[in-house]
Amino acid sequence: MTLTILIAPSGFKESLSVTDVTGAIAEGVRRAMPDARILSAPMVDGGEGTTEALVQASGGRLHRAIVTGPVGDPVPSFWGELGGDGPRTAVIEMAAAAGLSLVPRDRRDPTLTTSRGVGELIVRAIDDGAQRILIGCGDSGINDGGAGMARALGARLLDKHGNPLPEGGGALARLARIDLSGLDPRLDRVRIDAAVNWHNMLLGPKGVARVFGPQKGATPDQVRLLDRAMETWAEQIWIATGRDVGAAPGAGASGGLGAGLIAFAGARLHPRFDIMREYLDFERLLDSADLVITAEGSLDGQSPYGKVPCEVARHAAAKGIPTIALAGTIGKGASETFQHGIAAFASIVKRPCTLEEAIQKGEKLLRRAAEDAMRMLQVGQRLALR
Repeated sequence: MTLTILIAPSGFKESLSVTDVTGAIAEGVRRAMPDARILSAPMVDGGEGTTEALVQASGGRLHRAIVTGPVGDPVPSFWGELGGDGPRTAVIEMAAAAGLSLVPRDRRDPTLTTSRGVGELIVRAIDDGAQRILIGCGDSGINDGGAGMARALGARLLDKHGNPLPEGGGALARLARIDLSGLDPRLDRVRIDAAVNWHNMLLGPKGVARVFGPQKGATPDQVRLLDRAMETWAEQIWIATGRDVGAAPGAGASGGLGAGLIAFAGARLHPRFDIMREYLDFERLLDSADLVITAEGSLDGQSPYGKVPCEVARHAAAKGIPTIALAGTIGKGASETFQHGIAAFASIVKRPCTLEEAIQKGEKLLRRAAEDAMRMLQVGQRLALR
């Protein structure tokens, strides 16, 4: 029996792009099943690789730029222009200007990092005539609520003495007023959509500072500072704009960038999987598949809440198609994914090794894991024929 296999993974943070992951899995599948028909749908989630994947899918082009990076230094970046008919559309992945991969490991202090570069990319796209902008939120290295982006768009953030605050989320605890008089008026004429994790909240027990701050290098004291800062940020946004971002779904995405996009860019937030699959023709490909293979750097109890493997698996399960998930690490609560469409999962790491080694050998490990999964599947096929 010749199988049609749809490969629909996410990228592996700080290791492999979604395009690389897709290619490695495909090669592993072919080693075990050279006759398999392979379909590809790199499931960009707004993080690294989003712009490249959508530009390739639409026949568009990349634009290069130098912007302010998350630690304040200039960094090479880019944004994309989608091909096809319709309004001139730009696509920006915030990770290209404020991603975790742009923050040196010895400078990972989320009280100081900034999203200013994201705002600079938005301005570049508008300067170039964009009528619509799609912003992918993922793989961030910041926790400033979009404050740096707001500054790049023309907002001024002032303390109680009327002095501009420094960059970084920690300084927002001292925010006393937001001055919008200099906000770029062209924002009113551009439609901005953002692909976000719908479950990421700005405030509360599951707020962005508490959930993601430690992952970006925050100490317990810094988490408390950032939590207070985001509360002040939401309060001042309400006063300045009348927009309630504190409880808005997705407002906590990318270190609170979702909140800034709502408040200062008039953006509409969308569950990232829903909007991205429209561009990737996912449903048509899924209808042709016998099996789906998905992948992400980590599979754990958080995976059912907006992560690519479970979003892919839910749609596949609705059509009666099984999904296998490959992951760099299998974490606590991973078995919960069985309730959300995943039929089987496996770690690509087969022996103890350091994180650095796993990252370095990620492509090789993925190829081998995909091959192993297919060989196990072949055993099942033979048993079914007995």
